[in-house]
Amino acid sequence: MSNIIQLTLPARNRDRAQRLTALAECFASERRFGDDVFWLKENAEYLNICETGGLRLPGAALDAYLGFYDHACERLTFFPQYYRFLLSITLDLEDLGMPGDIGARMVETAARQGLAEAELSDLQRAEARRLMARRGQDELAWDTGLDDRLRRFVGRTATFALPNKKAAYELTHVVFYLSEYGRRDPGLAPEAITSLTFAGVLAFLDQNADLLAEICVALRFAGQTPPRPWEDWLDRFARDFRIETGDHVSVQDAYHDYLVTNWYLAVRGREAFPEAPEAGRAGFTRRASFAGPLRAISDVIYRMGPMRSGDWSAMRPSLCEALDGPGCSILMQAADSVGNFDVFFHDFARAVCHGEPIKEAAV
Repeated sequence: MSNIIQLTLPARNRDRAQRLTALAECFASERRFGDDVFWLKENAEYLNICETGGLRLPGAALDAYLGFYDHACERLTFFPQYYRFLLSITLDLEDLGMPGDIGARMVETAARQGLAEAELSDLQRAEARRLMARRGQDELAWDTGLDDRLRRFVGRTATFALPNKKAAYELTHVVFYLSEYGRRDPGLAPEAITSLTFAGVLAFLDQNADLLAEICVALRFAGQTPPRPWEDWLDRFARDFRIETGDHVSVQDAYHDYLVTNWYLAVRGREAFPEAPEAGRAGFTRRASFAGPLRAISDVIYRMGPMRSGDWSAMRPSLCEALDGPGCSILMQAADSVGNFDVFFHDFARAVCHGEPIKEAAV
């Protein structure tokens, strides 16, 4: 019989150490197994959130990973294609308090074998560089143009005025790596901040908490304060999860939304992970959800054909008339949340076929 944990006093009365330990045990041994790439992904995410969110793990939580840590070098030898996951987990464990120097040895092995040179993506190169630098290696020192290419990508504001989740997630991760996860000023140009703003507007219109949380974290790592309506909505979203335990529970769930929105809370200085699972296999689901109006807005604009315009003030009445009440409300909240919504909308409307060329945003 499953045990459904709701927002009850006993769950809240468990102190942070107990909650973080329960989550560590859940991800380390209850949901998946160590030779599963999805196990690597989930645990890399949880530990990275703890390490970069200032959530110190107690000894009992670290103990849940002793089996992995003791054999991490063997895993790297046999699974070099997963070296970024393996390094991330091992280095985070050590930086969270796990005694040992296995991470440094693994970084030396990865550098000696040139594993980062197998990366075609600049984003993955940046991640590899950041991981190895944590133990004093600069394996990609020869790639002197890497930062310039990353900055050029995040500075193209028009990219992020269009729905493209892959590009938006890449944008946030560029900021994570350039800022060392908030440890230093990433030195972003105004255009990059505009890109984050545009991507955040789209995530808010889509009611995509996972992406919006990452964007808000990236903005804070860049020394910016996210718009209040975005953060207010994320605060509510993060408190609205149901954690269910039992052998029947599916792990094809909303665990990533749960982790990332709680990371956002930690980075903002709020109490993260106020609820955690009891012992056993756990699944994370939202109690309620509402599909944002982004798709409907795009559909309305597309169907306007030659009548569509990049002028927000001219298009606003038609869009609000076409949307239902909640959709129109979200659209207006999005418009009011940023000072350059008219610039965003000009590119978002894609009126280029009708004599209004897409322009780079003024910053």
